[in-house]
Amino acid sequence: MSFLWYILIGIVAGFVAGKIMRGGGFGIVVNLVVGIIGGVLGGWLFGLIGITAGGIIGSLITAVVGAVVLLWIVGLLSRSMNK
Repeated sequence: MSFLWYILIGIVAGFVAGKIMRGGGFGIVVNLVVGIIGGVLGGWLFGLIGITAGGIIGSLITAVVGAVVLLWIVGLLSRSMNK
């Protein structure tokens, strides 16, 4: 059951991050991938600064922050590649 929660949190986090960074989602599959990678990235970043987030809300916040950072990095890389 916890795997299903990770997928649902990933979808929601990817969708929210897409809204924050670009003004729209990228579709359910890309939102899922961005949310899951963002969750891992957010957990790593929060661990570096000593923040722990528990529960579903904490996991969602962590995943959204990580997904926003991921989309920001991808945006920087795509701009530098297009120059």
